[in-house]
Amino acid sequence: MDEKYFVDLVYLAAFCAGGLAFALVPFALVRVLAARHTRAVANKTLQPVECGVEPIGDAWVRFSAVYYLYALVFVAFAVDVLFLVPVALVYDRAWGWGDFALLAVFVAVLSLVIVYAWSKGYFEWRSNKPNG
Repeated sequence: MDEKYFVDLVYLAAFCAGGLAFALVPFALVRVLAARHTRAVANKTLQPVECGVEPIGDAWVRFSAVYYLYALVFVAFAVDVLFLVPVALVYDRAWGWGDFALLAVFVAVLSLVIVYAWSKGYFEWRSNKPNG
């Protein structure tokens, strides 16, 4: 066995140790830095807390369908951007009017998502809480 073999083993051991450190150091940091006695002073150690705000009601909240429609509109335009960014990068090459027309049709069809949602009133957020 030559010296290069041992150098490669040292590199392999260093990468394995580095990977193990990247996996275990966050757990150790959380163990060391986490607060332990903040809720014990108010006798609320078993009560769930989110960002220091007292919980109100049940954790199983039913979301309105409008929330999911916002998500679908976001996905539609994320797909639009994922397609248009590469197209914009190669747009300076020789393109014909036919290619531009196809691109315009693509954008128009995806814009119909917004027009449809707007016409149905999906962008009007209505609260389910009673006023008063």
